[in-house]
Amino acid sequence: MINKKSRSEARVKKHKRLRNRFAGTSEIPRLAVFRSNNHMYAQIIDDTVGQTLVSASTLDADVKGEVEKTNNVDAAACVGKAIAKKALDKGIKAVVFDRGGFIYQGKVKALADAAREAGLEF
Repeated sequence: MINKKSRSEARVKKHKRLRNRFAGTSEIPRLAVFRSNNHMYAQIIDDTVGQTLVSASTLDADVKGEVEKTNNVDAAACVGKAIAKKALDKGIKAVVFDRGGFIYQGKVKALADAAREAGLEF
C-alpha cells in the first residue's frame, strides 16, 4: 500500500532542496517567505551569521491596518511593500528570493511582485 505524504511534508522537502542551492550573505541576504492559512510572513535573513535583518507580516500593525483580510493576495502584496520599504531603509537593495517550498503563484507571487515594485532587486 502506498502512503502519500501530507502537503506540508512535501513542502518542507521542497524547501530543503531549494535551500541547498542558495543562501543569504551579508551582501545579498535571503528573502524567506512563509504563508499559513491565516497570515503571510516575510524575513530578510543573513545566513552567514544566522540573523534576521528585517521582517514583516500581516500581524504587524501598519499592515493589518491597511488590509481587510490577512489571508488573501492583497494582504500578501501589502507585506511585500512593507518588507521592501524596511529593507531599503536598512540599506538592503538586492536579495535572493526563497519561496519556502511554496508554488510561485497567488500570494507568494503577489508578495514578490510588490517587493520588486517597491525597489528590491531579485
